[in-house]
Formats: sequence, C-alpha cells, structure tokens
Amino acid sequence: MSVDPRRTVAHGGAAGDGEPLPGDLRMSRTLWPVLLASMVSLLPFTVFSTYLVPIAREADTGVAAMGGLRGLGGIAALLVGTGLAPFMDRVRREWAAAGGLAALGLSSALGASGDLVLLAAFCLLAGAATAVLNPALTAAAADRFDGRAAGRAATLVTATQSMTAMLAAPVIALPALLWGWEGDLLAVTVLCALPALVLYRQGRDGAVAPAGDGPRPRYLTSFRALATRRGVLPLLLVSVLRTAVFMGYLSYLAVYYDDRFRLGPGLFAFVWTLSGASFFVSNLLTGRITNAARPGLSTERLLVAGLAAALVSVAGFYFTTWLPMALVMTSLHAASHAVVAACAVSLLVRGCGPLRGAALSLNAAGQSLGVFAGAALGGVGLGLAGYPGMAVAFGSLVVVALGAALLVLRAHPGGKGDAPETA
Repeated sequence: MSVDPRRTVAHGGAAGDGEPLPGDLRMSRTLWPVLLASMVSLLPFTVFSTYLVPIAREADTGVAAMGGLRGLGGIAALLVGTGLAPFMDRVRREWAAAGGLAALGLSSALGASGDLVLLAAFCLLAGAATAVLNPALTAAAADRFDGRAAGRAATLVTATQSMTAMLAAPVIALPALLWGWEGDLLAVTVLCALPALVLYRQGRDGAVAPAGDGPRPRYLTSFRALATRRGVLPLLLVSVLRTAVFMGYLSYLAVYYDDRFRLGPGLFAFVWTLSGASFFVSNLLTGRITNAARPGLSTERLLVAGLAAALVSVAGFYFTTWLPMALVMTSLHAASHAVVAACAVSLLVRGCGPLRGAALSLNAAGQSLGVFAGAALGGVGLGLAGYPGMAVAFGSLVVVALGAALLVLRAHPGGKGDAPETA
C-alpha cells in the first residue's frame, strides 16, 4: 500500500493491511487534539439535558417547551451535515474541525445567557457545529494513518465519545456546584479554544493532507460517486436504523425500569452506567478487532452478528420480568450496538478513500435523523401496545437493518471492505 509521506511524518509509519496496528497509546499521543475535541463536542448538549429544569426556570418557560428546543439542534445537524457533506473533502479536516469548535464555543456562550431566544440560537448553532465537527474529527484521525490503521484511528474517536457520554454528567455536575450550569457552558467555551487552536495550526502547517489528496469531484458528483461505491448506501441505512433503535430504546429506558422494576433515579443511574460502560468497552475492542491485520472474522460478518445480537437483546429485554435478565439484556444491547457502530465507521473509512469525509458527514446526518425517528416510533409502539409494541417497533427496524447488512456482505463477499482509494 502506498503511503503519503506527509502522513508518515505524522505517525512514523503506516499500518497497511498486512502490518500490525500501532498501539492505542501511540495512536492517542498522535491524535490527542482530535480526541480532546471529540470529548468537548459532547459537553454542551449534556449540560443542556442535565440542567433542563433550572434552564427552563431561568428562561421563564416550561420544561416541555425548553426540551423541544433540543430538536432544533437535531434538525440543524441533519440539514448542515447533508448539505455540507461534499465540502468535507474539499477543505483540510483540521480547519473544518477548528471552525466547528469555534461555533460550538460561541453557541455555549450564547446559551449561558439564559435568554430564551439565545438558548434557541444555542441549540441551532450547537447542532450545526457538531454536524461539521464530528465527521471532520473522525476523518482527520483516519487521514493520519493508512489501511486498517486509518479505520482504527476513526474508531478511537467514537470510543472516546462513548466514554465521554458515560462520564460527562458527573464530571459537569461537580463544577456546577461552584458556578452553576451557566458556568459549565462558559467553561465549554474556554475548553473549545485549545484544541481549536492546535487543529488550526496543524491545518496551516500542512503536516497531514486528506486521503487521496488531489482534484475533487463537483458537489453533486460527490453524492453520485458515493452512491456507486459498493455497499455504501446500505451501510448508511444500517447506521440510520441502528441509531433509531438504540436512541429510541434509551429514550424510554428509565420509564421501563421504573414501571417494571420500581427503580428510581438513584438506582437507575447504575443501569445507565452499565449500558454506557458496555457500549464503550465493546466499541473500543471492536475497533481494534475489525482493523487488525488478519482479523478472525471479517468486518462485514461482524456487522451482521452485531445486528443479530441487537435483535435478540431488544426483543428479550421488553419481555423479561426478571431484573437480572433485564440487566443482561441491557448490557448486551449496548454492546451489540457498539459493534455495529464501530464496523460501520471502519467500513466507511476504509472503503470510501478520498470521499470518506462526505461519507462520514452523511453518516452523522443520518444518525441525527435516527435519533428523532427512534424516539417517535418508540412512542407510537408504547402507546399502541405497551412494551410488546416497542419490541415489535424496534425489532422491525433491526430486521430491516439486517437486510441492509446482508447487502453490504454481498457487496464484499470476500470480507474485504477496502475499496481502491480513487474517486
């Protein structure tokens, strides 16, 4: 495999398909600005969700109305992520990420005001910023390595985000005791500055160029080029459906445990930690396994296996009446979704070459769509047939995702998800 010399300088060598992966610590030392930025990207909406009640009180509005503003961020992320997808391969990833961090910092400063109009602007701007930031960071990490090491670098970003999601609530709660939720948002503004500056300087210095650096296809041609890549469209569909199932399931998880097992908020916190830890560990390990030089199981087959486990766990979860079994299903469901998420990112990074930025942007936009679709469909299932209705609703989505995953496997029957890195 050919190696861009500028990427070789960045990491001291490349891991091609036949070479062992660099260690996670070594990759983390190279990617620390990217990983730090990925952690910061989750904080604004975590603060917003954690302190929704006092934020609504400060803005002199209801909790439902304030919570609805969160939807503005999802809409902005969907529109911006889709509309700007082709441009992700036209600019340096580091500059795109730095711009996303700057917008995220500005949005947090606006939200700290407590004004209703500025809080709406916060949700819109934060959603748009993360739509640029997350795919830019994932692609930037991948660009620093070659072959399967690129896929591993990308999954390190997603693993870091899953770890942050698990730990963010207690981390922001402690300083909030000193300066309140407004101080948390202002602290996010400050935290955005360091990685933004480092990433901007890296982009200016030109130490790392996007994969397949060269002429880029036109705007609409980028979409058509992605559509012609084998397995990309069904893989994006898998990502949308997986997100819909998992986020819809999480939306009603506390309600389920309270209703069926009488677990209040205090005890439910342990359930949430179990789910988050299962996702993090599974995502971290899957990224390593799928991008190994000689994996025992192809990434495409592992994708199918993860969806099969998700189907079993989501169906079993809603029909069990025994708390230990419900906890096992909770852990298994989170772990299976982490497997699917890591496989999807690895395949997109390895298979889309110079179009990986656009592919990852569409992937992130599809996930934003999945968040809303999952919560809505779960509510319909719960309203019509209770928890069995939710099992049917989410199970049906997983079945469709399984069908799409089989198309991905059919597109790469030999288990080689690496397409030639040409446009």
